[in-house]
Amino acid sequence: MYSAILLFEIRNLITAGNQLNVAMVHHSGSIQSFKQQKGMHTSISEILKEKSLKPSRRSLPCLAQSQTHPINLNHFLSVPLSPEPKPEVDGLSQSISTSCSLLPPKTAEDGKDHYMEESEVTTCETRADESFLLQKPATRAKLEARTDSLQGKNPAASSGLFFRDGKKRIDYILVYKKSSPQVEKRCTFEKNLRAEGLMLEKEPSLTNNDIMFVKVNAPWDTLCKYAEQMNIRMPFRKKCYFTDWKSKTLSRFHLRCRQIKSWLPKNPMKLDKEALPDLEETDCYTAPFSRARMHHFTINNKETFFSNSTRSRIVHHVLQRTKYEDGKSKMGINRLLGNNTYEAAFPPHEGGYKSRHPIKTHGAQNHRHLLYERWARWGIWYKYQPLDLIRRYFGEKIGLYFAWLGWYTGMLIPAALVGVFVFLYGLFTMDSSQVSKEICEANTTIMCAMCEDTCEPWTLSDSCVYAKVTHLFDNGGTVFFAIFMAIWATVFLEFWKRRRAELTYDWDLIDWEEEEEELRPQFEAKYSRVERVNPISGKPEPFQPFSDKLSRLMVSVSGIFFMISLVLTAVFAVVVFRLIVMEKFASFNWKFVKKNWQFATSGTGVCINFMIIMSLNVVYEKVAYLLTNLEHPRTESEWENSFALKMFLFQFVNLNSSTFYIAFFLGRFAGRPGKYNKLFNRWRLEECHPSGCLIDLCLQMGVIMFFKQIWNNFMELGYPLLQNWWSRRKIKKGGGGGGGQNVENKAQLPQWDKDWNLQPMNAHGLVDEYLEMVLQFGFTTIFVAAFPLAPLLALLNNIIEIRLDAYKFVTQWRRPMPARATDIGIWHGILEGIGVLAVITNAFVIAITSDYIPRFVYTFKYGPCMNKAHHHEDECLRGYMNSSLSVFDMSELKNSSQPRYCRYRDYRAPPWSSVPYEFTLQFWHVLAARLAFIIVFEHLVFGIKSFIAYLIPDMPKDLCDRMRREKYLMQEMMYEAELEHLQKERKKNGRRYHHEWP
Repeated sequence: MYSAILLFEIRNLITAGNQLNVAMVHHSGSIQSFKQQKGMHTSISEILKEKSLKPSRRSLPCLAQSQTHPINLNHFLSVPLSPEPKPEVDGLSQSISTSCSLLPPKTAEDGKDHYMEESEVTTCETRADESFLLQKPATRAKLEARTDSLQGKNPAASSGLFFRDGKKRIDYILVYKKSSPQVEKRCTFEKNLRAEGLMLEKEPSLTNNDIMFVKVNAPWDTLCKYAEQMNIRMPFRKKCYFTDWKSKTLSRFHLRCRQIKSWLPKNPMKLDKEALPDLEETDCYTAPFSRARMHHFTINNKETFFSNSTRSRIVHHVLQRTKYEDGKSKMGINRLLGNNTYEAAFPPHEGGYKSRHPIKTHGAQNHRHLLYERWARWGIWYKYQPLDLIRRYFGEKIGLYFAWLGWYTGMLIPAALVGVFVFLYGLFTMDSSQVSKEICEANTTIMCAMCEDTCEPWTLSDSCVYAKVTHLFDNGGTVFFAIFMAIWATVFLEFWKRRRAELTYDWDLIDWEEEEEELRPQFEAKYSRVERVNPISGKPEPFQPFSDKLSRLMVSVSGIFFMISLVLTAVFAVVVFRLIVMEKFASFNWKFVKKNWQFATSGTGVCINFMIIMSLNVVYEKVAYLLTNLEHPRTESEWENSFALKMFLFQFVNLNSSTFYIAFFLGRFAGRPGKYNKLFNRWRLEECHPSGCLIDLCLQMGVIMFFKQIWNNFMELGYPLLQNWWSRRKIKKGGGGGGGQNVENKAQLPQWDKDWNLQPMNAHGLVDEYLEMVLQFGFTTIFVAAFPLAPLLALLNNIIEIRLDAYKFVTQWRRPMPARATDIGIWHGILEGIGVLAVITNAFVIAITSDYIPRFVYTFKYGPCMNKAHHHEDECLRGYMNSSLSVFDMSELKNSSQPRYCRYRDYRAPPWSSVPYEFTLQFWHVLAARLAFIIVFEHLVFGIKSFIAYLIPDMPKDLCDRMRREKYLMQEMMYEAELEHLQKERKKNGRRYHHEWP
């Protein structure tokens, strides 16, 4: 039965190939006939299709045909038909082949480029093959005439996604200046690229006469060769007799639950599968590509078998390993970019991101348009991200960043809800709080003056508003929220590990190992005289001696400590500023300012501190860049990790140093009336309000977090928008920096010109993106006990951040090289460190900064309820404010005409005591309770965190079972496919093989 079907299928393939050749000879360019012919190329697995295993979301679609792409996407993702037939000389045949030949272009004309300056031609004559030289351009008028005729004859080529023949897809763009002196290196490099099997074609820029574009295409044979070398996993043909065993094991209860779930309204946050057909699950497993076993893979269309991102990654792999001069290290596009041989190298975008027609009726034009409509638009801010499409277009590394950002944003929802609940609890109990009542009713309680010369004593009731606002953040829910956020940080990281494991499985990254990275050119240039054998590759390479590495590391660490000391100096300057303005505001003539001097002092201090923080961040980035280059890291990943760690240390200390001062040092060393501690014997140290110092910490965090998020969002989107607007303005004026022609309509520009006018991705990659979110994570967890609204602000910011980053990647930046990664790198360790630090800081904030422990001690030891089993909080706190204030005899001061006694915040004996102004027993009880609370809180929370981390495995059990079963099925499929291939060979040749099983 199977043999008859196989013979019938082979006959169909031969007939389809003959029909296609006849159609090409007779100039039949009709789309309808082409679709019919393409439809003949179906695999045997489609004919023998049965009920299969539950689909898994793998790396690439099993059937790369029109139904797996959005509507109208075939214009960009399949082979276009040229009205004028041309002989196929690029080795790209429409019929399916079962083997790959590794031949260069068949004719010299196929590799010929059409534009080159005279000087470049004469220089390249001795270095490059004559058949690959470019013709001299005549005039700009001839170029325009040729461009117009090209647009009229071949719309595929004029779109900027293909070569001039309209068939060969552009996989990479190289940009250089004609005036660059590095002509010989470029010619040698391009000649070697052609020798590697790549095809090149040059085009001048329409906006700048000095710019030349080199379009790079990887033919089928080259793609197969390097896909095998790079172990790229591709869709593997699955045998038809494997049934969906999992669905048969489902109980009736589970089936009934599924049925009831189907009746419920759909989740509005989920993306419509009809709007994103590319996200449909497939039933194909993947295996490392092999030319010897090409018959195992599902190859329905050679042009779409390798996705655009995979093609770009293969071309980038070739560009990184192609020589441009004789020598061990004279290779790679990165070095050519560093010595200005090329200006830029990037994969092209897949067309425009906007369309005249709505996507619902006409479908998406390309993946970029689809990403813009279903991801980057503000109108869909509440939708889940299309992670599979992001990964397919930008690569796994960027896909993992957005997956982590989306996961972090989703986990902020319960934290924000609990924080709002704690804040509302403080809001509703603000007026009924016993402490606030006592402060607001203390009309006769005279507080000591805030300064000694121009200030006067003030009434405690004047700070009624300040006390009520303090209760919003310092109430009974503070301890609960601190414990909750410490546990939340652990749950977030543990469940992210599980989510990452699922993504690495879905994206075929389980067995992926990073390739051996090439050395940085700076490292090679510095240590080219000292070599050692690489233990992995076995080849000699430059080596950095340990003594040199240690000395450079010590210099770098010294630079880090110097910058940290600069931060502390800036914090000290802010402290001095607060002391000065405190006296000014306390003796201000305006009654409103004089009454609210605490708010005025804290507010102005925070604003000055924010400006210093943002100014120093610019300096820190340059210093971190300098110190990292001074270390001479061996590879790019080592450079990125070292730079990321320095940037985090600098900005973390810069952002949180003033916060640490307010939390743990403000008001601790102020002294007492008559014996105040003074800075430089001039300014009195700042004191806390009678209701506590937590409101100062809350104000500091709120202002810095709010304004920093606004500034970051502006710089992320506003700066690229302004740069791109300026580029478009220069193009419209006809300058472009090089005397290009005046282009009135941007749509007339080819895609390579449009991408060249976009901004490149940050030189530091995703470091800036991760750094912003990790610093926000620190703000959200470290001092969250003082500011329960921090998770809410972070959630709102991240909802905006996702769409801002999406819009930036899709519309404002050139397409980055689709890189692979299995995790978020060094940032995961930094997040775990922040989680540990958050437990410690929150314990100290509750114990030292807030008034929770003093109120707790007063309730059970000194209050009216100390001997009662059952008590109410407000009743037990009656008299707390009077107990927390000490008495000072102002007659001890010289020239004092004020009332005799005033109060100040401390636990000291009154002046009529036998030991005046000494610490009372209550002070020592509070201090002991604070230390005990820190120890108990830390051990309790760390124990809970460790227990939760133990309970939550890094990989779901269901995923482990699926991976083991898939490994078993893959072995079975490969055995069956090989057996089927041997049977075909036996029937074809009429003889048996000694290694054949049957």
